[in-house]
Amino acid sequence: MKIDILTLFPNMFSGAFDESIIKRAIEDKKVEINLHNFRDYSLDSHNKVDDTPYGGGAGMVLTCQPIFDCVKELKTEDSKVILLTPSGKVYNQKTAYDLSNEKHLIIICGHYEGFDERITSICDLELSIGDYVLTGGEIPAMVLVDSITRLIPGVINERSHLEDSFNENYLLDYPTYTKPRVYEGMEVPEVLISGDHKKIDEWRYNESLKRTKDRRPDLLDKR
Repeated sequence: MKIDILTLFPNMFSGAFDESIIKRAIEDKKVEINLHNFRDYSLDSHNKVDDTPYGGGAGMVLTCQPIFDCVKELKTEDSKVILLTPSGKVYNQKTAYDLSNEKHLIIICGHYEGFDERITSICDLELSIGDYVLTGGEIPAMVLVDSITRLIPGVINERSHLEDSFNENYLLDYPTYTKPRVYEGMEVPEVLISGDHKKIDEWRYNESLKRTKDRRPDLLDKR
């Protein structure tokens, strides 16, 4: 998979993509990630990428030209262009799975007060990572890249993500434990050391159901 990210602050991504699973996926050529400062595409004499909003109001609005030209240079018939915006569809695990099957993603990070609305005309999908507002789209872009990359075949063990929370059964993940068996008086549930895999599976399912009911009952409505 190839991922191109349009941002005004490419240095923000250095830590996120230079460590752990993402770094290994890049080294193993499972994913190619490129950062593009769309200020470099500005035709303004001062390399401006924003201007005041028509009709008045606070803040500055990103202009069309630099983003249009950058996307036109990168886009192919295999590309899916994603605009990160608080008004987009709320991102979830199903969308992550869908996007992990794409060949090429172009992710546009906003900043300042927002985008010229006409930028949406060159986008295939508008996404939000939650009902809150950040200073820009860089952190949401990191969220997308991390959650999508781990689903690419060969990046992590397939079973690891098949048993994740928010998969098709709409249940939160069950509790997990490791050694020691007793820590500060807290014991690992007996069933997990019983060796009876049928009972372990039943326990895990029931714990997932209980946790979901307690913490995210809204997910049960989707089952």
